[in-house]
Amino acid sequence: MKLFYSAASPFVRKVRLAAAVRGISDRIELVATDTMASPPDLLAANPLSKIPALVTREGQSLFDSPVICEYLDTVGEAPRLFPAEGPERWSSLRLQALGDGIMDAAVASVYEGRRPQEGARSANIARQKAAISRGLDAIEAEIEALDGPWTIGGVSVVAALGYLNFRLGADNWLATRPKLAAWYERVSAEPLIAESAPA
Repeated sequence: MKLFYSAASPFVRKVRLAAAVRGISDRIELVATDTMASPPDLLAANPLSKIPALVTREGQSLFDSPVICEYLDTVGEAPRLFPAEGPERWSSLRLQALGDGIMDAAVASVYEGRRPQEGARSANIARQKAAISRGLDAIEAEIEALDGPWTIGGVSVVAALGYLNFRLGADNWLATRPKLAAWYERVSAEPLIAESAPA
C-alpha cells in the first residue's frame, strides 16, 4: 500500500495510528507530499489534491481518513477498530466524529492564523477554537468510552490532541480537562502512538 502524507497532518496521523494499532504499518509505503504543488501521483490517487490518500494493495485509490481507516480495519488479523454493532459501535463512531471535528477546527484555526489580521478572520478563529473547546469538554465528560481496546474513536482523539499540542499548544487545551489529560499522557507513552507524533 502507498500512503500520500505530510507528517504535520493530524488526519494522516490518524491513518498511521490506525495502521500501527492494527499491526500493519510495515505494509505501507509513505510518500511525502506537498498538496499545494498538486503532484501528478497525488492527483491520480485523489483528484481533490488532499491528504491522506491511500493506494490499496489492489490498486484502488481511497481518500479521507474515515474511509482509509475503515479499509485498514479489513487488513491483518488484529482486533477491529470499528466495532461491528451495538452501543460500542455508535460510541466509537461518535468519538471519531468528535476527534475529526476537533482536527477540522484546529486546522482551520491554524490556517486562519497565517492570514493577515482582520475582524472577520479573528471571529472565525474564535469560532473554531470554541468548537475545539466544546468538543474537548464532550470527550472529558465521556472519558470512560476511551478505556478498553483501541477503537477508531480513540485513534481520532489521539490524532486530534496531538495536533492541538503541535500547532495550538500555547492554548493549553488539557489544563482544565484532567481526565482527558491523564488519558492522553498515558497513551502517548505507548510506542505505537509516540512513533507518529508530529515533530
